[in-house]
Amino acid sequence: MIGGGDWANDRIIPDCIRAIKKRNAIIIRNPSSTRPWQHVLEPLGGYLHLCKHLFTDGASYSEAWNFGPDEDDIKSVRYVVEKVCKLWGEGAAFIEKNEKGPHESSFLKLDCSKAKSRLMWSPVWNLNKALEKTIEWYKCYSANDNVKNMCLKQIDEWIEANN
Repeated sequence: MIGGGDWANDRIIPDCIRAIKKRNAIIIRNPSSTRPWQHVLEPLGGYLHLCKHLFTDGASYSEAWNFGPDEDDIKSVRYVVEKVCKLWGEGAAFIEKNEKGPHESSFLKLDCSKAKSRLMWSPVWNLNKALEKTIEWYKCYSANDNVKNMCLKQIDEWIEANN
């Protein structure tokens, strides 16, 4: 999950932003690891879509669901960090270093076929758009601009793209 406002440790986007703000190179421990990257609005939208179905026919939809990116957006950590550096600009760079860190799986994926076929749900923003919006938020924050307005603007843009 990516999106503005995440400051957790050992998460690639917040780690990137912290390094960039300190003018340090971003350190990538596992550049080839892949993740089902998606903007935080995607699963939220999926769950709201599911709620609509639960309200009208709860018994038919009361089960486990996955909301994730399309297959094309399951990319490596290196891909994501390269995009972050390009989107941020200002000399943002990374290095690959095999440092000890928390255990991480090398390949993660979600099977969202059920949500796509039964709920007719699909993600609105692809990975590149999700990264663009995420970095847009962090740049807004970094400039001490109004992040609440940025959040509302991005939600409106996501809703508009969903229609």
